[in-house]
Amino acid sequence: MTERNGGCLCGAVRYGVKGELRGVTICHCTHCQKLSGSLFSFNAVAREADYVQSGATTVYIDSGDSGQPVERHFCGRCGSPILAKIAAAPGKVVIKAGTLDDIAGLQPKIEIYTDHAAAWLAPFEGATRFARNM
Repeated sequence: MTERNGGCLCGAVRYGVKGELRGVTICHCTHCQKLSGSLFSFNAVAREADYVQSGATTVYIDSGDSGQPVERHFCGRCGSPILAKIAAAPGKVVIKAGTLDDIAGLQPKIEIYTDHAAAWLAPFEGATRFARNM
C-alpha cells in the first residue's frame, strides 16, 4: 500500500495518507487562487479514513458552488493550506498537493474552472479541461 506524508511550512502540522491519491487536479477557481496566493491550486483527493494528521489546523468555512459548506484547513502558525473537506463529497479530503513531502508520480489529469485561468497560462499537458467543476 502506498503512503505519502506531508505538512505545513513550519512543521506544526504533519499528515500521512495511505492508498493511492485520486483526482489529481489543477483548480483555477477564484477561491483556490486566493487561498494559494497563486494562479491555481494543485489538489489530490483521498479517502478521509486514509488520512491521519498530527497538529491542529484552523478551519475557515467557505461555500462551494453547490451552496454547501467547504471546510478549508490551514496551519494556524504559518498559514499553509493543508486540505479541504467538501460537504458535497462526504468521506473524502482534498489535499493541497504542494504540502506533500514528495509529489513524484502526481500528474494532473484534470483542470477545473479554466474559465478563471490566466489567459497566458498554457494548458497542462495530458489534462482534460473543464470551464467549471466537473
